[in-house]
Amino acid sequence: MGQFGIGQPIKRLEDARLLRGAGRFQADVRVPGQAHAVVVRSVHAHARLRAIDAAAARAAPGVLAVLTGEDVARDGLGTMRMTLKRKRPDGSPMFAPPHRGLAVERVRYVGDPVALVIAETRARAEDAAELLAIDYEPLPSVTATADAIGGPAVWDECPDNVSNVHETGDRAATDAAFGRAARIVRRRYVITRVHAQYLEARGALGVYDPGEDRYTLHADVQYPHRVRTALATNIFRIPEHAIRVVVGDVGGAFGTKGWQYPEHRLVLWAARRLGRPVAWACERREAIPADEHARDNVTEAELALDADGRFLALRVRTLANVGAYVSSDRNLLATFSNVATLVGVYAFPAAHVHVTCVLTNTNATAPYRGAGRPESTYVIERLIDDAARELGADPVALRRLNLVPVSAMPYRTALGVTYDSGDFPRNMETALKLADAAGFPARREAARQRGRLRGLGVANPIERAAGPQPEFAEIRFAPGGSATVLMGTKNQGQGHETTFKQILHERLGLDPGQVRYVDGDTDRVAFGMGTMGSRSTVIGGTALWIAADKVIAKGRKIAARMLEAAEEDVRFADGRFSVVGTDRGVGLTEVARAAFVPSQLPPGLEPGLYETGTFVPPGDTWPNGCHVCEVEVDPDTGAVALAGYVIVDDVGTVINPLTLKGQIHGGVAQGVGQALMEQVVYDPDSGQLLTGSFMDYAMPRADTFCDIHVESQPVPTALNPLGAKGAGEAGTVGALPAVMNAVVDALAPLGVRALDMPATAERVWRAIQEAHR
Repeated sequence: MGQFGIGQPIKRLEDARLLRGAGRFQADVRVPGQAHAVVVRSVHAHARLRAIDAAAARAAPGVLAVLTGEDVARDGLGTMRMTLKRKRPDGSPMFAPPHRGLAVERVRYVGDPVALVIAETRARAEDAAELLAIDYEPLPSVTATADAIGGPAVWDECPDNVSNVHETGDRAATDAAFGRAARIVRRRYVITRVHAQYLEARGALGVYDPGEDRYTLHADVQYPHRVRTALATNIFRIPEHAIRVVVGDVGGAFGTKGWQYPEHRLVLWAARRLGRPVAWACERREAIPADEHARDNVTEAELALDADGRFLALRVRTLANVGAYVSSDRNLLATFSNVATLVGVYAFPAAHVHVTCVLTNTNATAPYRGAGRPESTYVIERLIDDAARELGADPVALRRLNLVPVSAMPYRTALGVTYDSGDFPRNMETALKLADAAGFPARREAARQRGRLRGLGVANPIERAAGPQPEFAEIRFAPGGSATVLMGTKNQGQGHETTFKQILHERLGLDPGQVRYVDGDTDRVAFGMGTMGSRSTVIGGTALWIAADKVIAKGRKIAARMLEAAEEDVRFADGRFSVVGTDRGVGLTEVARAAFVPSQLPPGLEPGLYETGTFVPPGDTWPNGCHVCEVEVDPDTGAVALAGYVIVDDVGTVINPLTLKGQIHGGVAQGVGQALMEQVVYDPDSGQLLTGSFMDYAMPRADTFCDIHVESQPVPTALNPLGAKGAGEAGTVGALPAVMNAVVDALAPLGVRALDMPATAERVWRAIQEAHR
């Protein structure tokens, strides 16, 4: 509908405010009388915490308090709880030790919170923190995923470091398929540990009101209502209405800011103890030690094929590093929720997946853009390329032979999920044409003549999105006719305000300038699950659509009275109610004003115009697509350069093509970063973090990238009235395997057959040298 409706590439409405510096990020929040907190963190990967002498720190100028784990225990703060029911290999219950907020007796990773120092200023808190005398007794540690089982015990209660196991698929059918296979291809893939590296580091401000006996948390989280529930029910054991969570603008989150961190409870607890607000702001140098990390898997994958190259079965065994603490279901989410996509967009008769979650002396892991989807797609797409090389086949032809055809939709996979819609073959053929794959041999030869190696990588990602959890939206009209939209999702830079106003314009015809947008406040928004898993447009947008339908239904009754017509003769379109077959009509804004005037209402109709919508989808959606990447490698230095990148995506109905491309470009950047340079690295002997700052943790820059061509081929889903499938993670999911497949393809003529991420210049150069030996 019009210039602001669904499908229009309008610029983000929120950008005018943000670019003028009028945003309200966490660091912009100030309240009168606030004190400043610094978290003192462990410098050891594993150690006994023998004593903390805080006398000098407490006596330092401006210091208000020094709090330790013993204070947390004494005041009876609770911990997060698991709802997942998992078992260890011997059938005993899962071992999932939660974090207590501040360590007691032992520290278990570099960065483990040990004490909270609170002072009048940040500088004085930092000075006092340096005066703490902490007596550590270092203990053996293990940080590498592959070394966890059989390594030093992270917890004495779990000597083998196995937290839990998860499996899915049909083991017997898979074993039988492998038994009759003509060819079996086996590979080992290492998926590195990374950090989200959002633009704005985390922060929290806690306020306690003794008059109301109520807490307020200002924090940059993704799920305000769920954080409130976690704090109320698990940590403080108080009613939810006794806590308010307020979230302003968020400078990036990507899953890593999703849940309840120790600092949230600490600032609230400290605010009550001190009788004044307490703020904590994470410094950039503190971010990697303080935050949850992501990925960190070692996978053994096997592909069974018949004599014609058709896939018979997939067998996968994964070690998933979950760090030292497993505080909530979120810390396991990436290890199980998306393993279903290991079979990709391919027709596998059988598959079986077994995941072992291991504890190490590292930060806990949690969702980060993709949350298991990039890992799964990486394994299957790398495995197909490796199989093609081993069989002497064309990797594109091998994919083409095994793609699920559109005629098979809805298609139930060997791992028990159903793809409701999609045209996977068309995606790949379109992407190959846009990338001029047919001209690649000539480009490779031209590169060879210039002394460069050129490679082509293809990946066909699919992701599980918008799982069946509820989401909420509300539309409130004021007596003057203006509207406010309140959403249970939480914007973190995706452009929610623009997206939801476009949906509202499509359904109600309201100009975006007439609508106020509100999210992130548990006192103002009734409910919300928050933003993660490519769900906001799909579920939140549908909830808004439902609320808009209710507005239309009530508005039709009022309009019928105003127009002196029968309700069944009144139609709504383009923001206007009209009587069928006449030129008589009235605008929605006029109807909204009338809704507050009892004399203009039909008998028995409640005054006012404010409606809510809550939507739970009947099943997951399945965004999918194809990535084609070309790289050039300098064999003398190992440097990798992107030479071409094409994406064809199917995210269902496209609400805004401009913001969609922004989402995909950003996702590709994070996938390319992990493929080529990003990695959290620990010293294997001491467990010390070696990549604690941007001096050592490499990040992609603008000059890392080539032009990225994105084209949409939507196949709308029938699982929601919008037809949307979700788009937030699509870029990352396909980028990891597409880039690595291209790099390996470039190196293959030299005899390089295996290369793990990140494909840094040094690692690529060493692979070339080893192949020459």
